[in-house]
Amino acid sequence: MISELDELYKQVILDHNKNPRNFGVLNNANSHAKGHNPLCGDQLDLYLIIEDGIIKDVKFNGSGCAISKASASIMTSLIKGKTIDEAKKLFDEFHNLVTSDPEAEIDTSELGKLEVFCGVREFPARIKCASLPWHTLAQAINENSQTELVSTEN
Repeated sequence: MISELDELYKQVILDHNKNPRNFGVLNNANSHAKGHNPLCGDQLDLYLIIEDGIIKDVKFNGSGCAISKASASIMTSLIKGKTIDEAKKLFDEFHNLVTSDPEAEIDTSELGKLEVFCGVREFPARIKCASLPWHTLAQAINENSQTELVSTEN
């Protein structure tokens, strides 16, 4: 089972790194946050269109390692069309997944595609890579002012 999950992890990470979903800039975004990991150089800009508490559209742009880019790609795919509360719940689930004890059993039945990041918790240096897009999302949501572009630095 573990080797199957490792193989799935590798395939999903490589696919989302090579073909990132929602990559680009949203010129009409009403929320924007910048994320940067100075330890490894990963950086990204996250653009959101939030209307009536729903993430109508989302894109990211930037550069980073395969894990960071794949995490941003999967995250943007999952949050598009979700409410702010649903996106915050996904953030909490993801954060719990990657920061939990590597030896702990985790119920992954409701994680969907996020399950592939289960292995990241075994590599503390990679946790920051995987979670950078998610922390940037939290900033964008928390700083959102539905009428103007918000830019925050990490």
